[in-house]
Amino acid sequence: MRRLRTCLGAAAFGLATLGTTALVAGHASGAAGALNNRWYAAAPYLMPLDNDPPDPAAIMDATGLKAFQLAFILAPDGGGCSPTWGGTAPVSSDTAVQSKISTIRAKGGDVSVSIGGYGGTKLGQACPDAAATAAAYQQVITKYGLHAIDFDLEEPEYENTAAIQNEIGAARMLQQNNPGLYVSVTTAGTADGTGWFGKQMLLEAKSQGFTPNNFSIMPFDGGFNGAASQTAALTNFNAILQSTFGWDQATAYAHEGFSGMNGRSDTGEMFTQADFRTVLDYATSHAMDRFTFWALNRDRPCTPVDNDGRTSGTCSSVAQNAWDFAKFSTEFAGATPPASPPTPTPTPTPPGTVCKSAWSSTAVYTAGNEVSYGGHNWKAKWWTQNEVPGAASWGPWEDEGAC
Repeated sequence: MRRLRTCLGAAAFGLATLGTTALVAGHASGAAGALNNRWYAAAPYLMPLDNDPPDPAAIMDATGLKAFQLAFILAPDGGGCSPTWGGTAPVSSDTAVQSKISTIRAKGGDVSVSIGGYGGTKLGQACPDAAATAAAYQQVITKYGLHAIDFDLEEPEYENTAAIQNEIGAARMLQQNNPGLYVSVTTAGTADGTGWFGKQMLLEAKSQGFTPNNFSIMPFDGGFNGAASQTAALTNFNAILQSTFGWDQATAYAHEGFSGMNGRSDTGEMFTQADFRTVLDYATSHAMDRFTFWALNRDRPCTPVDNDGRTSGTCSSVAQNAWDFAKFSTEFAGATPPASPPTPTPTPTPPGTVCKSAWSSTAVYTAGNEVSYGGHNWKAKWWTQNEVPGAASWGPWEDEGAC
């Protein structure tokens, strides 16, 4: 877990700065015309600078997709309250992501930008208050002329009450000061819909009088088993939205979203194209507002198909053709994707190896140490203690395959 940083100087961006001036600057930046909100609701996540970024133009040509959810905006790794890509690339001096956005817009598409995600230091943690947090995000909106933004509020940030107050307050201010801005809020999913921290986040939104276009849950990495468990979680989450905001069922579904994970999840759950079809049918039949997934970087076949039993950031670990999962997003937006070639036959999984000594939560491990956990061998990439192997694909453990 990265150390919490303190924001310096961002409070100088007052609420007045977030108003009409920001909107004019946004249009002056050369932004294309906004898409229908259904496209922003369907935009799959894409890491534009990491995990072997695919060519968005090629995805558009192959699938008919028009919108992308670019991830993630974080606070600087060195501290401060200014927006960066992944904690390392300042938005203020960015040209690489801007080039990708220009390519997408030149083909008639557009982007939303996601802030937060799992791990890293979020601006809501680093900035001193909601106004400073909003000012930092307004820089992103203005820089890229955004029509949509996603608040991905999960661990460890959503366990921090002050940080969530900053994020929800910032989201409310951005919504007010950027008329027509499409705002999604994404958080962890559980079998009951969402957990205690997710419910606290909803209560914070209610207390601030903030209603985004949708609240989306991520029903994976929580003991899920295929589409039936995911649709059950969506049904339960609908009941939570009803009870929290006093909405009827239809209104709650109109403010509800699904954010899945294609293929093998971080914890070894498997979600195939058939699972996505079932959830897509549920989402459309209940008039849900959003259907997205993590991530386009993973919407490619692995070699071998199951990637030796590991969760990859660059392929799905299920039998597929490239961009199979993106086509579900195109359908949700109301467009017809091109026909897919037949799904390839899976390659047999190679036999496993002997398991190393079992991982211990109390032991200290250094780079090169090997352990076994969850039927896999793992090698430490750096010093670590009490960090579960496989809990995050970017964590301290490298998966060496089944044993």
